[in-house]
Amino acid sequence: MNIIPTKISDVLIIEPRVFEDQRGFFYESHNEKAFQEKTGVDVRFVQDNHSRSTQNVLRGLHYQIQQPQGKLVRVVAGAIFDVVVDLRKSSPTFGQWVGSLLSAENKQQLWIPEGFAHGFCVLSEIAEVLYKTTDYYAPQHERCVVWNDPDIAIAWPLTDAPIVSAKDQAGLPFKEAEVFP
Repeated sequence: MNIIPTKISDVLIIEPRVFEDQRGFFYESHNEKAFQEKTGVDVRFVQDNHSRSTQNVLRGLHYQIQQPQGKLVRVVAGAIFDVVVDLRKSSPTFGQWVGSLLSAENKQQLWIPEGFAHGFCVLSEIAEVLYKTTDYYAPQHERCVVWNDPDIAIAWPLTDAPIVSAKDQAGLPFKEAEVFP
């Protein structure tokens, strides 16, 4: 496995070692020991999630203010532009975002620690996203920063208007959002 740093030091791109031949491919999508050794991150994953979305769907920017979740995200069909926003007030990168192309083709994963809002837009006809979380879903603690907040100014690679749920469209502006210490 290869670890690729991003401009926000705690957010990491993980590139698995892929064994490919004329029959197809094989790779280890997660190995707790290797993950800890390579990233220095000691976490326990408690929940796996799977979402399927069509092109131009934009999900996010989600986080849980209590029971915060670290996430390990990968795409098994299609491609997404995955985005995280640092909501840790004490962080030198507070309010900054980083985006990454995750696809079934590149097989990269994104490690998102607790304290970040997360979202993605679908670039392909469909995309299936799998992600592990370090805590359980707690709807009473779920929060959302609006995807098109001008203060964050995410450069979403959209060619058409995104398809956004009513809940996500009603997300709070960054300046009004609950954040982490």
